[in-house]
Amino acid sequence: MKRNQTRIRVIYADTDAMGIVYHTNYIKWFEIGRNELFREMDMPYAWIEQQGYGMPLTEVFAHYLYPAEYDQLLWVETGIGFVKRASLRFDYVIWDEPRERMLVEGHTVHAFVDRGRRIVRIPPLILDRIRKTEETGETYGG
Repeated sequence: MKRNQTRIRVIYADTDAMGIVYHTNYIKWFEIGRNELFREMDMPYAWIEQQGYGMPLTEVFAHYLYPAEYDQLLWVETGIGFVKRASLRFDYVIWDEPRERMLVEGHTVHAFVDRGRRIVRIPPLILDRIRKTEETGETYGG
């Protein structure tokens, strides 16, 4: 299974009064990783929306193991955990640099909806790209 690796540097705006990363920022970084994974699979979110679909978040989970701090370099590792008829689960691990310590692990689940916000099966064009990546580890264009 293909996994995306995205590098993040913690900025001041990401930290709280205690000088550590505020918990919701990890969820934002999950989103960045998810976007980059889909971009590598040649289907950025803008393209999915142009096809008439959305992927609203239906579940989020994060297990916080260690805090990140200002100016720290992090790696967000993102992969597809499972594919169901109308939803996808993405799995995440956030590591410190140089990947000696896992800071956060988690997942999100996203439903597929049409323009009317009705739940629909994952469209074949999208499902084919996901399956090709799962089978070969290559992106759609690669």
